[in-house]
Amino acid sequence: MITHKNISIFFILLLLLMFIANFIMPINIWYYWAVVFLWLGINAIGSSRISSNYHVKAYCSNPLETEQKIALTFDDGPSPYTLEVLELLKKYNASATFFCIGKNIEAHPEILQKVIDEGYLVGNHSYSHSKFFDFYNAKQIREEIEKTDTLLEKFTSKKINFFRPPYGVTTPSIRRVLEKTNHKVIGWNIRSLDGGTKNQELILNRITKRVSPGGIVLLHDTGKHSVLVLEQFLQFLQQNNYQVVSIEELLNLKAYGD
Repeated sequence: MITHKNISIFFILLLLLMFIANFIMPINIWYYWAVVFLWLGINAIGSSRISSNYHVKAYCSNPLETEQKIALTFDDGPSPYTLEVLELLKKYNASATFFCIGKNIEAHPEILQKVIDEGYLVGNHSYSHSKFFDFYNAKQIREEIEKTDTLLEKFTSKKINFFRPPYGVTTPSIRRVLEKTNHKVIGWNIRSLDGGTKNQELILNRITKRVSPGGIVLLHDTGKHSVLVLEQFLQFLQQNNYQVVSIEELLNLKAYGD
């Protein structure tokens, strides 16, 4: 398996062998730089792709699912648009998991309460969702995760087990923190990109083409365009006999602990 640890060991040994070989046959310094840049490139790709399991194990789908079941997840709320999402989920009898940002919980506690009251699952999506989150050290990351857990647990009265890193980026620091907090990382294999574009046709085509049994869909509950796409997507799933189940059911994992 290609992991950060295995890749690091490989490249360290490779550089060491090159250094030793240099005493027998001189090696141009540009070969060393080429190895280093390749190493950095692999690290960048592995860190940015949550499904790579490069730093941490992430649950991005259930490849063993044979029935037409998928799970919906929503990032970055709660927000006023979350209420519209809840109405659509109820209308189409669909389950969902909401990965919440701590500062947004503080801004809209009544909306999160409604999410909980209506039986949907919640998970941790950091406190600030900072663009620099993946550059934070372990202490800062743990503070963000624990602060958001505390906010969520006021509503769930149970320990939060699910965590989704901002932007799906993982790092060695995130790995070290999760080893202590024991959160399960929930990823996705159907990304809508509705956080980057408001083109409803583009978003809808992107996710419908990728639908398959056991898939996990990433949407956002923070914009009107996402709400409009959601209704069209739920209609598509209904027409194609797909059942929208919870992450717990799809992955056989518990969202909350004791």
